[in-house]
Amino acid sequence: MANLRRREFIKLAGIQGAGLAAAQTGSGAQLPNFIVYMSDDHGMLFSEPYGSTAVRTPNLAKLAAEGMKFTHAFNVSPSCGPSRSAMLTGLWPARNGAEPNHQAPRADTTGLLTKLQALGYEVAIFGKIAHNDFAKYYKADVVVGPNVGTVKTDTVEKYLAERKSSKPLALFFGSHYPHVPWVENEGYDAATVQLPPELVDTPETRRQCTQYYSSVTRTDKLMGEFRALTQKYLSKNSLFVYTTDHGAQWPFAKWDLYDAGIRLPFLMAWEGKLKAGSVSDAMVCLPDLLPTFIELAGGRVPDGLDGKSFAGLVRGTAKKHREHVFNTHSGDRDFNVYPIRSMRTREWKYIWNLHPEFQHHTHDTRHAVGNGVKYWNTWLEAEKTDAHAAAVVKRFVERPSEELYDLKADPHELHNLAAEPKQAKRVATMRAELKAWMKLQGDTERVFGKPLMKGDPVTMM
Repeated sequence: MANLRRREFIKLAGIQGAGLAAAQTGSGAQLPNFIVYMSDDHGMLFSEPYGSTAVRTPNLAKLAAEGMKFTHAFNVSPSCGPSRSAMLTGLWPARNGAEPNHQAPRADTTGLLTKLQALGYEVAIFGKIAHNDFAKYYKADVVVGPNVGTVKTDTVEKYLAERKSSKPLALFFGSHYPHVPWVENEGYDAATVQLPPELVDTPETRRQCTQYYSSVTRTDKLMGEFRALTQKYLSKNSLFVYTTDHGAQWPFAKWDLYDAGIRLPFLMAWEGKLKAGSVSDAMVCLPDLLPTFIELAGGRVPDGLDGKSFAGLVRGTAKKHREHVFNTHSGDRDFNVYPIRSMRTREWKYIWNLHPEFQHHTHDTRHAVGNGVKYWNTWLEAEKTDAHAAAVVKRFVERPSEELYDLKADPHELHNLAAEPKQAKRVATMRAELKAWMKLQGDTERVFGKPLMKGDPVTMM
């Protein structure tokens, strides 16, 4: 499963005749529009459709009520660049080249947006869909910044209002929210705000939490505005998707392979096609999204992809999709040099920390400014007198080689079972499956950046 070169990929990626003929003969208007709103750093549990009573997301609740909620949707990597590149190529990071954050895919890796264009689609990207300025690798017809994520809908409204093309549209809108810097608190009470159980409860943690929740509510509002525009200017034959790249920038979430980092909110609505208020517990992941669009548009999904179309789930002809998902993380510059791999089934998670001799750090613990360091410093102060705080800090910074979690009994992954004798067979089986998959991926286990070894002083950057 080495990475497909461009010529090989094009050869394999033939378009199904009927779909292409429809687009060429002018009946492309019958094809559905595909609309994707992608937030940035939105953990699944921080939204009303997924049970939160702490965060206000009325537009997401409305979207879920009008369409389908996926309860087991995942990314393939918990940082912006690798997650988005995998979505746009249908390939896991080792195969597309975008392994650490801020690294572009290899130039000879073909994006899947061109397959929609071959079916007759106009493809437009607004804001942060690809990372940095990497949208240029995917050859969209329209690309409008800022590539750090947009906070307004004015440019997309102008585009939709002035658009003359009769082609079906694949429209991608990438929000900045709720990425840092978080907005100031907009109506949340720090004294009563609900914190994720894996965090240390300090006044500063609570204050920062109100800002994150306010940023989530901002993305909910922006999504509602964006969806209203698409309903105004585009036909009812439009599949609307809400998702994100990975979880929140909190410890044990972004840059980590716990579910708080890899499990995504994933909502779809398609009037007349998807049953209102429906729920799918099928396991899907971001690289499956564009193959699904290709199949729904009548095209042939290219061979050799890691992503698999779940069009059957959308059409109602299937109930299941994947049996397990694999996730990788290779680091984010010198802030975060800690390669991790994992395998997740419906009920179990196995994590392999490739270098447990490294300290685990992130922007939150090594960046001299920003939201994270403000609460992290209070955790370091609390650990001096609070045994629980000390245990949380130690668990975050020092990791064992292997971790195993019973997700049904321990959904927040607080109790590592990897060393328990009765789990030895499960650990061995999942370890072997993960390493066999890595070999097929061509994963060289490369370390990107300069690590901090255990015992080294922590320098701020």
